[in-house]
Amino acid sequence: MKRLNAKKYLGSRAFLKKFLVIAMPIAIQNGITNFVNMLDNLMVGQLGTHQMNGVSIVNQINLIPYIALFGAMAGAGIFTAQFYGSGDSEGIKYTFRFKICIGALVVAVSVAIATLFGRELITQFLHSESRKDVELTMKYGLEYLSVAVWCIIPFSLCQVYVSTLREVGQTVVPMKAGLVAVVVNVVMNWVLIFGKFGLPAMGVKGAALATILARVTELAIVAVWLHTHSERYAFVKGILGSLYIPSKLFGRVTVKCVPLIINETSWAFGMTFLNQSYSTRGLDAMAAVNICSTLSNVFCVFFIAAGDAIAIIIGQLLGAGKKEEARSSDRVLCTYSVLGSVVMGILMMICAPFFPLFYNTDGSVRHLATVMLIVSAFMLPVIAFTNAAYFTLRSGGNTFITFVFDGLYMICVVVPLSFFLTRFTGLPIIPIYMICQISEVVKAMVGFVMVRKGVWVNNIVENMT
Repeated sequence: MKRLNAKKYLGSRAFLKKFLVIAMPIAIQNGITNFVNMLDNLMVGQLGTHQMNGVSIVNQINLIPYIALFGAMAGAGIFTAQFYGSGDSEGIKYTFRFKICIGALVVAVSVAIATLFGRELITQFLHSESRKDVELTMKYGLEYLSVAVWCIIPFSLCQVYVSTLREVGQTVVPMKAGLVAVVVNVVMNWVLIFGKFGLPAMGVKGAALATILARVTELAIVAVWLHTHSERYAFVKGILGSLYIPSKLFGRVTVKCVPLIINETSWAFGMTFLNQSYSTRGLDAMAAVNICSTLSNVFCVFFIAAGDAIAIIIGQLLGAGKKEEARSSDRVLCTYSVLGSVVMGILMMICAPFFPLFYNTDGSVRHLATVMLIVSAFMLPVIAFTNAAYFTLRSGGNTFITFVFDGLYMICVVVPLSFFLTRFTGLPIIPIYMICQISEVVKAMVGFVMVRKGVWVNNIVENMT
């Protein structure tokens, strides 16, 4: 029997250091951001279950445009990473401009939809025999939406800068900006939600306004830093002088970008539909899902950062024409993602019984949330691998296959599954939640086959500019 070659899957110390240099600042930034989001959720949760549900529903709706923005940035970011790997500063300048344009389009559409159809969208999540519960949840949801809808503007611009910095290997500055932003978010949440220093208590509106102030702060830091370091990053010079993009490159980026936007939008729609399906089991189920997702997001930061590291490292290797090195490096990076998530899953299980106790809600909601957290913790390594597979497929620019693997799977498997379980069976929320979570195993098996076949090993920037 052949002995397992540990280096094949764990890499060298030098490679591990390279991974940590890229991934840890992203993990720290995302971790603190999600920790602050958790504090936001806890602060709102102190106001009551109706306020918590109203904010949670709006955040589920907002997930779609925010994830669509992620897809838009990611599509152009494939080229940015490969342009950087090939030393093409002009190419990076054009992809930066592309991000600004596509981000503006997503923002305009999302603001229009939220403004015109906000009440109708919130209604889809309200399932309760108590008319009072429904009315109060709607009231707080609309209050929160009226302010939160505008947060996407600074968020979009911030993502243009943050994603570009990460794609050229600069992850520390976005981390520092994120740290400052979360401090602003925490302080302003406390001030605006509860009314401190003589200001009126704004409740859920205060939570939304605090988030906007934090995003503006983060945007200001990363933008000023990048534009004052043009000697280090040549692509910055004249970057905002116009929005010119060569037609050939614009077409190529669009071809890669559109499937990713469709993919991310499909995935976000699927997640929103999934939570809407859970909501058919009552507002208690909705509150439990909210509590579960809040803590889960904190423990997902490692594999999310690992995914970003895959996009950066593998994208740069492919852009430099180092295809075999990209294959071997990706195998190691996927291993890091899964092993790290095993540790995070164990820690999450330990926290599961205690975290729901911090919420001002019923014992039944806390019990449901605890069980959901244990199920999510168990599935964390599987989700980590599917995330690593997604970023691997995306790094080589094969965005159609990425869409099939991710968005199409969500729409054709998870959405129909949740619809069937909630509309045609009498199963309670916990079995439904478990079945939907376990469906990720099939996706992981598909991802393993696709990554191993190497359909993603492509250099897409040769002779582009």
